Amino acid sequence: MEEIKTNSDNNLEVKPKRDYVLPASILIAALLVSISLVYSAGKKADDSESANLVQKIDRGINNEDRNLMPAPADIKPVTSADHILGNLNASVKIVTFSDFECPFCKTFHLTMKQILPLYGDKIAWVFRQLPLDILHQKAKKVALATECVSALGGNDKFWKYVDKIFEITPSNDGLDLNELPKIAEQVGVDRAKFQSCLDSNKYIDKIEASQKEAENVGIRGTPFSLVIAKDGKKYAINGALPFSDIKLIIDEALK
Repeated sequence: MEEIKTNSDNNLEVKPKRDYVLPASILIAALLVSISLVYSAGKKADDSESANLVQKIDRGINNEDRNLMPAPADIKPVTSADHILGNLNASVKIVTFSDFECPFCKTFHLTMKQILPLYGDKIAWVFRQLPLDILHQKAKKVALATECVSALGGNDKFWKYVDKIFEITPSNDGLDLNELPKIAEQVGVDRAKFQSCLDSNKYIDKIEASQKEAENVGIRGTPFSLVIAKDGKKYAINGALPFSDIKLIIDEALK
């Protein structure tokens, strides 16, 4: 290829242009080889993921790649005052700190709904409030709504309400707050009483106490879950792990 330029005498001259095709071809070939090597290494790592996760769970060490962290030892004990799905006396309890406008919490919630039926009365799921005010301005209002439903309709309606919220919210402050009283009515709670409770901010102290608990034990994000075995051993899950990994941790806690 040739490039046309103007010389000092204002005449046109034809100047050969450097041929970049060969060097470019060499670079592309090298890049493809590098990608192939990285892919191969990654594939080998994937093959041993499950074994590595079990080893790290058993040793109780930090595993940032799998979002597994050392478990805080001093969260409040699970009691009948908690929001519990399952048997309070279950062998394994999973305590989850969650934010209703967090997209990862939505994913984790749906995964847990798939896992729970596999274990029957062996496990219980506990929900604790952790609206991340700095990220989600609507999350605390939604948390207040769930507490009003719990107070007016009991534990069963609380969980139905929570399921519906996670089902319809787009996350990241995308939920239309006008839906809150409608959903309360759908799950069987008196709409007028619900609205009065919500407008009063009656349970704000309860939610902020849960936020403070999370802060005191070093929880900085959602969802954060603590799997507590019958012998008291704890396994912490930081984030929305996939189904297979959560099941692996629960199975380990049940041993």
